[in-house]
Amino acid sequence: MTALLSHGPPSAEAELAAFMSGRTGDGAVVAFVGLARDSSRAGPVTGLFLDHYAGFTERSLEVIAADAHARFPVSDIRVIHRCGDVAPGEAIVFVAVAAPHRRAAFEAADYLMDRLKTEAAFWKREDGPDGSRWIEPTDQDRADRQRWSD
Repeated sequence: MTALLSHGPPSAEAELAAFMSGRTGDGAVVAFVGLARDSSRAGPVTGLFLDHYAGFTERSLEVIAADAHARFPVSDIRVIHRCGDVAPGEAIVFVAVAAPHRRAAFEAADYLMDRLKTEAAFWKREDGPDGSRWIEPTDQDRADRQRWSD
């Protein structure tokens, strides 16, 4: 299991190839790449800034990945989350999950994204032609996260 913070865009192709290399005991690998959009409810977005606190942010990623690994029958997880400046169209997050069976891989990836979106220790700012605004998880993000509460 790996959870990393990246100061540049992760290469989804390279990360997926490395994650899948030599994997013969699993029947499924699910990968997800989250991209920065060029618009939000507030209007056009020219960039995104993800601020972090060294050590603390990495630990939040590790905890979320470990929780997913403990919750689902998966064999491996890789999370790479971006920090710093992100341009529209660039990757923000890469998640890959390997499991003996597809359902667990899909569910674990979905769970990871719901937790990362609402709980990873980042401070997110959208920049646009009309200025900058700090953003929080939406009500829908919180509802998605709530699905996983026991």
